[in-house]
Amino acid sequence: MTEMEWVRIERTFDAPIEKVWDMWTKASLFQQWYGPQGMAVPVAELNVQVGGRRKVCMEMRSPERTMTMWFTGEYTEVSRPNRLAYTESMCDEKGNMLSPESMGMPPGHPETTEVIVELSESDGKTRLKLTHVGVPKDSGGAGGWDQAMDKLAALADSA
Repeated sequence: MTEMEWVRIERTFDAPIEKVWDMWTKASLFQQWYGPQGMAVPVAELNVQVGGRRKVCMEMRSPERTMTMWFTGEYTEVSRPNRLAYTESMCDEKGNMLSPESMGMPPGHPETTEVIVELSESDGKTRLKLTHVGVPKDSGGAGGWDQAMDKLAALADSA
């Protein structure tokens, strides 16, 4: 897959870089914005250090049922406050990896993807560049990231 096919998002937040960094690395803040609209994050285990594990649960409740999606991965780069990279795979609640196809993803979806977050600051605002390697730019995952960035912006720009 070429880089042009991956999800790539650039946003500017009206918040200092340390605040935006904390929203990616502190579980209590991460849970407030991560995931598409309508999704909650009841579990966010973030051991933010190179080689540290992460496990996240996104949940959507409806009167008929509760849908959960679990993800696990490992931090591959942690350079506070400018760069964060981690792998991401679908898993069960115990952290055991699951194949993307078993979770309804199209054939050929990679078992492990990589999220790269780059932050820079200018005049008290933070510029974010996010790349999700392995997730096509025209996929549902791209829409989910756009919605999550809207939630992150609302949180970052407040207070």
